[in-house]
Amino acid sequence: QLQLVESGGGLVQPGGSLRLSCIASGLTGKPYDISWFRQAPGKEREGVACITYSGRAIDYKDPVKGRFTISRDNGKNTAYLQMNSLKPEDTGNYYCASGLVDGGCTLSSGGMKNWGKGTLVTVSS
Repeated sequence: QLQLVESGGGLVQPGGSLRLSCIASGLTGKPYDISWFRQAPGKEREGVACITYSGRAIDYKDPVKGRFTISRDNGKNTAYLQMNSLKPEDTGNYYCASGLVDGGCTLSSGGMKNWGKGTLVTVSS
């Protein structure tokens, strides 16, 4: 079982930046992928970025390409989501999750086995 805890959310003006963190524990030494999802009020949860354990493979949902950057530091068991040029439509609860796989990652929630509880991002003037 992998425990995931997100942090770094908050209120930011349009055009601003935030960096989310996802700290993992419970699967020491085993490789795992990380995906970031978000859920806006009244909308379905959607995947925005994912990264393999090695960091060699990364994927982004089209609306965040060029603005969001996913990364990870396996020595710190932490993944990050740097969000720049934020827009009001980026508002929502952001979750990190893992499918507990090595060598791949996905933006689909169906394959996720462990989830964090989320951190709220609000983009508003």
